[in-house]
Amino acid sequence: MVTENGTWIMSGVDWDDPTCLHTVQDAIKLINKVGFLPLFQNDVPGFSLEEHTAPEYWWCGDPKVDPWEWRELIARSGEIAYGKFFDKKAGFIAKEWIPVFANFRRDGYDFDALWDDEKASRRQKKIMDCFETEDELYSNVLKQKAGFGKGGEKGFEGTLTDLQMKTYLCVKDFRQRKNKKGQAYGWPVAVYAKPEALWGYDFVTSRYSETPEESGKAIEKRIKKMFPGK
Repeated sequence: MVTENGTWIMSGVDWDDPTCLHTVQDAIKLINKVGFLPLFQNDVPGFSLEEHTAPEYWWCGDPKVDPWEWRELIARSGEIAYGKFFDKKAGFIAKEWIPVFANFRRDGYDFDALWDDEKASRRQKKIMDCFETEDELYSNVLKQKAGFGKGGEKGFEGTLTDLQMKTYLCVKDFRQRKNKKGQAYGWPVAVYAKPEALWGYDFVTSRYSETPEESGKAIEKRIKKMFPGK
């Protein structure tokens, strides 16, 4: 996706192209095949969900064909991690590759150890502390509980993005908020969770036995294999 004169121009393929993804199941198959995939176009040609879909169906609102709606279904599936994992932009990581990314991005640190070694910010700690007693949190609730917003800490979105880039958090779901009567309202908002809460600590940290550099090389090798010469 590029911007021209303030207008978003989507890349992609024709609906009738044999490589075009038509359903969320098609998207899940591609993500699992590649291992990880950014949502939007980037510097590696073909390395995005955008470039394998029909541009005219983005933001049409029909979850059967709209890739923007698919991201919600994929996050909810429990098969794939969704979050801002690629250059602080959204994308997907297949379950098989979550331990590899966790080891590489965390540099071998659980968050508590990162904080103890003074490698985490106070803002990051305030957000992660909220998940000590909660398995999941709506983004608006997390913002309030962590002390951000009016009269509080600044930089909530940036801090949240940094924690996703380090794989300490991901988007578990998108849901409407509920009023005091328990009635749903408004647009769906992101629901965040620790990967460990979704797939278990032992699984997420199962590549801690190798060096972060080894995990990084595995990711690089996978990209070169799936997109040779690019």
